[in-house]
Formats: sequence, C-alpha cells, structure tokens
Amino acid sequence: MAKAKRATKELSDGGTARPQRATNERSYGEASSRLEEILQAIEEGQVDIDELSALVKEAADLVTLCRQKIHAAEVQVKTITEQLEREAPVTTDEEDEDDDEEDEDDEEDE
Repeated sequence: MAKAKRATKELSDGGTARPQRATNERSYGEASSRLEEILQAIEEGQVDIDELSALVKEAADLVTLCRQKIHAAEVQVKTITEQLEREAPVTTDEEDEDDDEEDEDDEEDE
C-alpha cells in the first residue's frame, strides 16, 4: 500500500518540478497531458482510494476545459474563414464565361 501512496503523491505533485496551475489557466496541451497522467495512474492502480474522487473531479474539470477550448477554436476558425470569404472577390459562373469568351476572341485575332 505504501508504494501506491508514494505514486499517488508524485502524481498529485505533477510528477515534475513544475507547479500545478489552476485548471482554467492551463493550455489545451497541458490539460490533455494531465488527463493522460490521471488515466494512466488510475489504470495502473497507483491511486489510493481516498484520492480517487479528487482525481476524477480534476479529470472532469480538465475534460470540460478541453471541450471549451476546442469549441472556442472552432468558432474562431469559422469567424476567420467567413471574414476571408467576405474579403475575397467572388467570381460567378457568368463572369467566368465572359472571361472565356474574351480569351477565345483574343485567340481568333492572332
């Protein structure tokens, strides 16, 4: 049991010297990595039963954060794409046909 407790303490500390930031301050990559750490520890049985609920709560918060970041990125990409479409000149089929006819006239003149 002592081994599992030690592994849990290391997991709670993040496993490295880096300080744990609040969930809402983490980047998507950090949140995803932390989720992987939690999942691996649970799957390997490294989590003490007394700390399991806290890790599950943290994992749920991280999943929520990742979903929010994905949604925000989708909205941002959509906004940028729509803006680019509004700025770009749009050619219609009629304009394309007119251009083709002009090209044919130029070829006949030569």
